[in-house]
Amino acid sequence: MVFKRRTKQTFGKRLIASVYPRGGYLRAIWYVMHRLRRLPDQPHRIARGIAAGVLVSFSPFFGFHFVIAVGLAWLIGGNMVAALLATFVGNPITFPFIMTLSVELGSHMLGERGGIPLRQIVDSFARASVELWDNFTALFLDHSAHWGSLILFFHHVFWPYFIGGLIPGLISALIGYYLSLPLITAYQKRRKKKIKERIEKLREHRARAAAEAAKKAQTQPSE
Repeated sequence: MVFKRRTKQTFGKRLIASVYPRGGYLRAIWYVMHRLRRLPDQPHRIARGIAAGVLVSFSPFFGFHFVIAVGLAWLIGGNMVAALLATFVGNPITFPFIMTLSVELGSHMLGERGGIPLRQIVDSFARASVELWDNFTALFLDHSAHWGSLILFFHHVFWPYFIGGLIPGLISALIGYYLSLPLITAYQKRRKKKIKERIEKLREHRARAAAEAAKKAQTQPSE
């Protein structure tokens, strides 16, 4: 294949690349910002898409952030590609802070005991994913489903995460909207101005070339 790697990546390298992007997070953030600015859409629609993606990044629906972000952007009239790109707010660097803050805040809002360690939160999601898959396969295989631990996970981790993530998610989404709207508007105006200037220069060059060609034709002696 034309675009196949010459040296095949090992599993360890692929795993590291999934957590730490090639070139570092600063380069990845710059790339996302560059793509957001250049989206061919109205600034307010792009800003709404950014808000949708940022909000979804604070939800506990891991594995479904892209789908939910696109659906939310569609509901509020935002740009769906911007929503996808904005979910990059949730990444391996920010998720520990988002998880801890959301579960802690949600536990206090629900009147429950907070202070769940981050490792315990991550382990709870991992175990819940495995148990949910086991219960799904129980529909087709000869073993029984168990829902007790999943119910505990929902009440003590997932639900507090969901409730607690709404407030910081909404605040971050509003910040993302009101910061990105003027920046994207100014960038698009500046880009349109540059394109207009480039077109005018091209027209002037063509008019000058046509005038010189006409002048040259007039100065040539007729046969």
